[in-house]
Amino acid sequence: MKIKRKIIEIDENRCNGCGQCVTACAEGAIQLVDGKARLVSENYCDGLAACLGKCPEGALSIVERNADAFDPEAVERHLKMSKTQQEKEKVNVQFAIHNLSSETLPCGCPSSQVQMFNSSCEEINRPSRHTEKDSQLTHWPVQIRLVPPTAPFLKDADLLVASDCTPVAYPDLHNDFLKGRIVLIGCPKFDDTEAYIGKFAAIFREARIKGVTVLIMEVPCCSKMPLIVKQGMMLSGQNMPIEAITISVRGDVIKREKI
Repeated sequence: MKIKRKIIEIDENRCNGCGQCVTACAEGAIQLVDGKARLVSENYCDGLAACLGKCPEGALSIVERNADAFDPEAVERHLKMSKTQQEKEKVNVQFAIHNLSSETLPCGCPSSQVQMFNSSCEEINRPSRHTEKDSQLTHWPVQIRLVPPTAPFLKDADLLVASDCTPVAYPDLHNDFLKGRIVLIGCPKFDDTEAYIGKFAAIFREARIKGVTVLIMEVPCCSKMPLIVKQGMMLSGQNMPIEAITISVRGDVIKREKI
């Protein structure tokens, strides 16, 4: 039955698909569909606007219009179905983790050849030598998708998980953030989020990571990266300190927070 009431309205032109409103909605009324936040059913939205303050783009607003009445029972059924689906997805991710943990990468492909500098594929344990003026990169590969969870350079490491725009924006990244850390880079906007979560879960299970620094840009699409890392940690059953550092587009550190 349609009644006049308050309900959420989403401006899809302003929505960047960051997903923060999805996690803020306790009723599960908002989901990401084709990279945009959508109201999945009017009767799931209670109109209390808990999600408003979570949108970095101001794409959410509360309007008063004719809409289906809020239905708590429908919300309960919806949340139960969502939980069941999440459990299925968790099983799929764990299956992917098992496959990732047992994968091996051939030495023939330069993009995926595991290396610790200065090293060859046959001598990956030879210690690296760097001066203050050298690159602080001590391993290869660096792309999240290409690094196997069993890579030897991950063992007992401090991780730097960097959105791939940050090395361009921050000129002294090597000395300020990379030194003494193992770096993994990727794009939380364009890459597969579920694959990232599974990869991090596998890494955290296999490698006994000491801590994670997540380096992101101030742009909203980057805000997913700390959430991805945290979800991977939770799925792995491990616990470690995680710090998120935000870089402005002009190359300044503008925020640090523990997550």
